[in-house]
Amino acid sequence: MSKIRVAAFDDHPAVRQMLELLIDAQSDMLCVSVWPDTRDLMARVEKAAAHVLVMDISMPGGMDGIEAVRQIKAHFPAQRILMQTVFEDEERIFEAIYAGASGYILKNSGNDAIIQAIRDVHQGGSPMTPSVAARVLEKFRVNQTTPPETEDFQLSVREKEVLSLLVEGLSYKMIAAKLDISFHTVDAHIRKIYEKLHVRSMGEAVSKAIRRKIV
Repeated sequence: MSKIRVAAFDDHPAVRQMLELLIDAQSDMLCVSVWPDTRDLMARVEKAAAHVLVMDISMPGGMDGIEAVRQIKAHFPAQRILMQTVFEDEERIFEAIYAGASGYILKNSGNDAIIQAIRDVHQGGSPMTPSVAARVLEKFRVNQTTPPETEDFQLSVREKEVLSLLVEGLSYKMIAAKLDISFHTVDAHIRKIYEKLHVRSMGEAVSKAIRRKIV
């Protein structure tokens, strides 16, 4: 079985060392690179060919982690990125989600939570530290006071089922098991959902589904 290839961006040497040791200690993971800044961003990402990138928000090198995520997703739309940071304020959370981050976890979450979040992102999930998830849900509830725009996205019944399960936080693997379909079929449905909703990430899809009351 092939290992999950993980690369990380963090400006703190101790954190980079911790992540490298933690990831390599897992039987199903391999740390392929750790970087202290966002210089040569695209070349690094392409060369690493990581399944999951762990990105810190506060990064030197000409752009912060959020802008780095935005640029990576523009060049590599399928790249899965886990945002890891000490910041918990709403503005940064939503900037990261809209930029295309697949998950958002705080650095004080603990080693087990970090490793599980990497696995979840690799499987297509959108892990969030509970306190962050609570802020996201509260933001969506507040937004519901504004009537949603009406638009027919022409999602099929099956695509709506898959999208509903994404909103519930299920990973690709969990959706496949629940709907009794293959992982690759789930992936195909989600690609069509992205295309029809005009989004590029899991966070955008879930946000739009809730805001527009699609499911």
